Amino acid sequence: MIDAAPLPVVRTVADLRAIVRDWKRQGLSVGMVPTMGALHEGHLTLVREAARRADRVVASNFVNPTQFAAHEDLGKYPRQQEDDARLLAGAGCHLMFAPSADEMYPEGFATTVAVAGPALGLEGDFRPQMFGGVALVVTKLFNQVQPDVAVFGEKDYQQLMVVRRFVRDLDLPVEIVGAPTERDGWGLALSSRNAYLSETELETARRLNGILAEAGVHASSGRPLPGVEREAYAALLKAGFDRVDYVAIRHAEDLTPFRNDIVDAPARILAAAWLGKTRLIDNMAV
Repeated sequence: MIDAAPLPVVRTVADLRAIVRDWKRQGLSVGMVPTMGALHEGHLTLVREAARRADRVVASNFVNPTQFAAHEDLGKYPRQQEDDARLLAGAGCHLMFAPSADEMYPEGFATTVAVAGPALGLEGDFRPQMFGGVALVVTKLFNQVQPDVAVFGEKDYQQLMVVRRFVRDLDLPVEIVGAPTERDGWGLALSSRNAYLSETELETARRLNGILAEAGVHASSGRPLPGVEREAYAALLKAGFDRVDYVAIRHAEDLTPFRNDIVDAPARILAAAWLGKTRLIDNMAV
């Protein structure tokens, strides 16, 4: 069943496959942008990039329960599918796939996808369930849509590395493209969870990118990384963050640590920190 919306919205795998099958019969290429909805300009940038690379674009809109722990914000994660559909239509999307949890994980569902490599450490330490859930839902979406290309944001850099790894490992025939992080006028990375922040918390959040940028300059100048990471960690607490899960500088290609504690190859600085009940992540090239 296709809902009346600014662009077609399908809610079953059967309807999704019928439309994509017709596109492919016409010789059209297909791009995909997986999302959990609550869309902002960052998501729309991904859609526009997919539209540049493919004839048709599918965006999924599904708050995936398998990547949330019991204590996390699954229940309150913002959901606004009508607004999302309008935004997607304006960005050049051709179809929104918005399944229910029962459609994606029907009764008796018993399969998992285990990931290691770039999934280890950082987010993997603090949200150990997340990357298995991401790998599972993205593998399902790729099987359902059969896209030629899929676009993910560098804002979730570790997730991007995990997706690239399991796509290679499982020989999935889809090109994975990373798109630069979209930021507001103060440099804060756009995120659906920013909506949770009060005005005071927003002022503090907008200091995150500057602290990381300064640490990146110190790291690229040859300073030992443990000291750079400790200083950035302390700077975040001083700026008003309630707690910091990590600040880490890693190899950009695979997120492994630098053996000699000195940046001698392309690197990425990554951080996760809390303001009240809201957890923010960010990263940038070093």
